[in-house]
Amino acid sequence: MRSTQNGFTLVEIAIVLVIIGLLLGGVLKGQELINSAKAKSLVNDFRTISTAVYAYQDRFRFMPGDDPAATQHVGGANASSPSGEARGNGRIGGNWNSTTTTDESFLVWQHLRMANLLTGNSNFSDINSYFPKNADNGTIGITGAAPIRPATETATSSSSASVPMTGAFFICSDGISARLARQVDATMDDGTTETGNVRAMAQVDGVGAASGTAINITIDLERNSTALYTVCVAY
Repeated sequence: MRSTQNGFTLVEIAIVLVIIGLLLGGVLKGQELINSAKAKSLVNDFRTISTAVYAYQDRFRFMPGDDPAATQHVGGANASSPSGEARGNGRIGGNWNSTTTTDESFLVWQHLRMANLLTGNSNFSDINSYFPKNADNGTIGITGAAPIRPATETATSSSSASVPMTGAFFICSDGISARLARQVDATMDDGTTETGNVRAMAQVDGVGAASGTAINITIDLERNSTALYTVCVAY
């Protein structure tokens, strides 16, 4: 008696391959949509916060955090540090990621929220819920001093890489992937993360540093790096 051996026909194999291709295409497209949504959220964070800062300044004639009459204006706390940083001088003193509750850069969020310009917790007894977070759960902060130093000019870097960041204040957001950092820069600036008003610096051991050197996140670095970055925008 002859035994028969069953197997897949070419048509069946072709159908399976088509299904697998569609599934992979759907997954990749879905991931692309997620990345695009995150990039838009990051850009919106920068724009919303800068608008709130300008609105506060327009209403009270002082920068939030730097307002010497914050208690009178919004019922918030008046900053007493950093030392040597005069209150009401038009500059937000302190590191963008400062956790010192008397620093101007720390009190920015309380003043903006108590002025009803931003939503969130104005009671800084809980640090984790006090600082605003980005789409990747990174911390967002603000300072009056440029946090990212110019990149060291080399043969492969542009001549503008040695130009310092300038602005009245700087908004920083950390925990951002290389790909998203490039997307944010391309949307808001010149597309190069070591020049212009939008710059990125590498994080140290997964934590956003108070300051650092601008880094050029190239396409190759975007594809091969799992590192996270802090992106700062000058206003």
